[in-house]
Amino acid sequence: MRPAALDLPEHETEQDARPSRKQFVDIGGLDLAYVEIAGSEPPLVLVHGFTDTSRSFSLLVPYLAGRRLIMPDLRGHGASQAGEDCAVADFAEDIAGLIRRLRLDRPVLVGHSLGAMVSIALAARHPELIGGLVVVAGTLKTGFAPDHPLVAGVAALRDPIAPADPFYDWWHACGPGVPRAFLAAMAQDASAMPAARWRAILEEIRRTDLTAAARAVRVRTLIIAGACDPLFGEAHQQALAQALAGSRLVWAEHCGHNPHWEDPAFVAEAIVEMMPRLGE
Repeated sequence: MRPAALDLPEHETEQDARPSRKQFVDIGGLDLAYVEIAGSEPPLVLVHGFTDTSRSFSLLVPYLAGRRLIMPDLRGHGASQAGEDCAVADFAEDIAGLIRRLRLDRPVLVGHSLGAMVSIALAARHPELIGGLVVVAGTLKTGFAPDHPLVAGVAALRDPIAPADPFYDWWHACGPGVPRAFLAAMAQDASAMPAARWRAILEEIRRTDLTAAARAVRVRTLIIAGACDPLFGEAHQQALAQALAGSRLVWAEHCGHNPHWEDPAFVAEAIVEMMPRLGE
């Protein structure tokens, strides 16, 4: 049975309290922040997208009740230290280090957007560490031209970035059912990142091509795609499905680039349905 949706006052309280729940672990000399929720094994490691934080999965959490969840902030995001490098491979090694430090037993990686790219890279580099892979609104390579709205929008940002900047109307665009308190908190988190870091990470994302890495992945994989995703549409999703051998592609109808915000019940149901089949 799906849990009832959070009402707005409770959701506002949860968003205000969330930063105090973060724990820290040293990974390669960097303090990496994460939120952990106790529950049944195998654990789910939820890896957020570009400019997001662990908060990105707070709407999904109620629908995964009873399962152990680990939600890190990627380096340079949220409460995690930035370090000197910000390539997809660096993020992947951080998450691999987190899995080792927490002694997680073959968790399922759930990655959204940049987090999906990170998760594919990790699955290819360290297949012994994970038991399953869920790619949400992902891609093998972005194909962003210099005049792409994301590239142009990030280039125009100036410090200090205002959480009310009109750019977020496009960057965080989603259906009307997503709570405003959540979107305001996500914009607040993203605005804490300096504009130069936005640009540096985006350039690393733009130059990444995971085609070869995806072909090396052998773990069971689920691809969840937003049917109305303006960033990574059908061509991107079909390329993922072809490169990730034996993967299953499901479409989140009426969702854009953030299905776990717009239809968390559907995303959670797809993930939970995948779990019993991991040992097949």
